[in-house]
Amino acid sequence: MGFWSRLRGDHSGITPNANDPAPPPGTVSEPDWRPGDPDGLVLEGEETFSRSLPFPSPSPWSGWPAGWSTPNWQTHIDDLVDTAWACLDLNASVLAAMPVYRLRNGEIIEPLSWMINPDPDIYTSWEEFAKQLFWDYQLGEAFVLPVDFDSNMRPSRFRVVPPWLVNVEMDGGRRRYNIGSVDVTEDILHIRYRSTTDNARGLGPLDVGRARLVASKLLNRYMQQVAETGGITHEWITVDKQLTRSQVDELREQYVASRQRFPGYPAILAGGATLNQAKQPNAKDMALLELTQFTEARIAVMCGVPPFLVGLPSGGDSLTYSNVTSLFDFHDRASLRPKAVAVMKALSGWALPRGQAVELNRDEYSRPGLKERAEAYAKLAEIPNTITGAEVRDMERLHGRVSARALTGEDEL
Repeated sequence: MGFWSRLRGDHSGITPNANDPAPPPGTVSEPDWRPGDPDGLVLEGEETFSRSLPFPSPSPWSGWPAGWSTPNWQTHIDDLVDTAWACLDLNASVLAAMPVYRLRNGEIIEPLSWMINPDPDIYTSWEEFAKQLFWDYQLGEAFVLPVDFDSNMRPSRFRVVPPWLVNVEMDGGRRRYNIGSVDVTEDILHIRYRSTTDNARGLGPLDVGRARLVASKLLNRYMQQVAETGGITHEWITVDKQLTRSQVDELREQYVASRQRFPGYPAILAGGATLNQAKQPNAKDMALLELTQFTEARIAVMCGVPPFLVGLPSGGDSLTYSNVTSLFDFHDRASLRPKAVAVMKALSGWALPRGQAVELNRDEYSRPGLKERAEAYAKLAEIPNTITGAEVRDMERLHGRVSARALTGEDEL
């Protein structure tokens, strides 16, 4: 029985314990408290089930103290700084846009329905599914759960499950998986970025780079404070008379408020007050620009993205077209290819029979320009039985004058 059938299972046979349900005085619950479902899930109102997995949000039960907050189950997204988010998004977007195809004994065969859309009830296309899959994989681990099977009991429809929803434990050297109280070990696919035999979960590059994320957040917060205060630097005010604590606080607040209202204008002090200011650094030093750029560049490198591709300085001379092309090729070979191979091999072994595999076509991302491709085609054509003109047109998608004009700007090639 699959996970979705077990989730709907009959729990009427569960016997409650003998504890007195009436709470004793002084507890946090109300006299009319309502106990929750024994499996930790309460469905209120009309009970509906579909093939779509709703996103459960934590909510306080009856008797929950007003001052207590509910847990945030998506803190891993909140922890990402903008550079890390941009890098993960770049990798996931590029990988999701790569065409997917199926192989059998090295030959391309027609795709399965899930290679077009793994679950039409929740996804609009394969690209949406693949982007979720590669996002979670880069964060350390990705989980895929089937919602339907074909006649051979292989997954025919499936979806990505948020990692926080899955409990993983080592049991006798084997991983066991639970979602709530339901054991999904036999069904679920667990793809780990870095795996060890003594750790049930997967680890990602940002787990190691957590200190970099914290440092980047602190630097961003500092720059935000500098901007909000109008660039106020180390300075102090002296007066020629004794002031009470309230007078000191009032003088300080008035000065800061004035600088915020009139940034860039000189301060005016009266009543015997004197402004003393340390040496004024320039804006570049105030923003700690070099330290910020270095920290964000290290985050990009940990995510497998050359810093230049996310708008960070390259650290060298200005890039020409030639080495920009090499940069994309390096990104593909050193980062995208290993990720694509690891994920697609895991997906193939889980969803396809032995001897078949599903792969991504990465040629579109880093392939050379039209001139270089044409020269390569010409050289291949000189070798007997290698490539034909029709095959070249198919590879270049040159079907008619409209395609040729869109590619070259001319009516014909």
